[in-house]
Amino acid sequence: MERNKDQPVFTPLYFPLELHRKEALEKDLAYFYGEGWQEKIQCSEATRRYVDRIRHVGQHEPELLVAHAYTRYMGDLSGGQVLKKVAQRALKLPTTGEGVHFYLFENISNAQQFKQLYRARLNALDLDQGTKERIVKEANRAFEFNMQVFEELDKIGALLTEEAQEGALPVHDGKGDPRKCPYYAPKLAGASRSVCPWHLAVAALKQPSLQLILAASVALAAGVAAWYML
Repeated sequence: MERNKDQPVFTPLYFPLELHRKEALEKDLAYFYGEGWQEKIQCSEATRRYVDRIRHVGQHEPELLVAHAYTRYMGDLSGGQVLKKVAQRALKLPTTGEGVHFYLFENISNAQQFKQLYRARLNALDLDQGTKERIVKEANRAFEFNMQVFEELDKIGALLTEEAQEGALPVHDGKGDPRKCPYYAPKLAGASRSVCPWHLAVAALKQPSLQLILAASVALAAGVAAWYML
């Protein structure tokens, strides 16, 4: 998005101070994985497809970045705030924001007012009907990418549960010394001495209520984008 900030279609929606999430995400990854986290993790397949699509759009159809920006940022400012609280409870994270900086928009004092401003800017874009329809279609694609990422996480959680039951993992019941868990993060050690942090996360993600919240928030973002663009 930084490379396309001067594109006429995208410039009115460019709020780097308020919305950019890269530094916040880096803080979260460093919190969970420690120093050198870049060498410890890699993108999942669904995430890679999502990222590849955004890069393609940025290089060849930058006007479609509007769909990805709106779906991502407005979703994180809405349903994402609910997910932040769920994650803090499920993972017993500090109330000061460690581990969920991605959802902390420190330069937005009033989320509701900012969303209204963003939508007003979106409404004011001078676009022809064909471009509007392409942006709406891209917003639906963004929704699909989000759901694919979640479905992938759900499958990973189910697989880990099966392996745990078969005794393939050192911590098979989520109890005991969390340091024996292959997904142990040092900063979570103080949260609980008897529960594996990864098992807590998997358990939270497999709750139907959390699935509904995530699906609803992403669907709402895509739906509202369609409403405002047409």
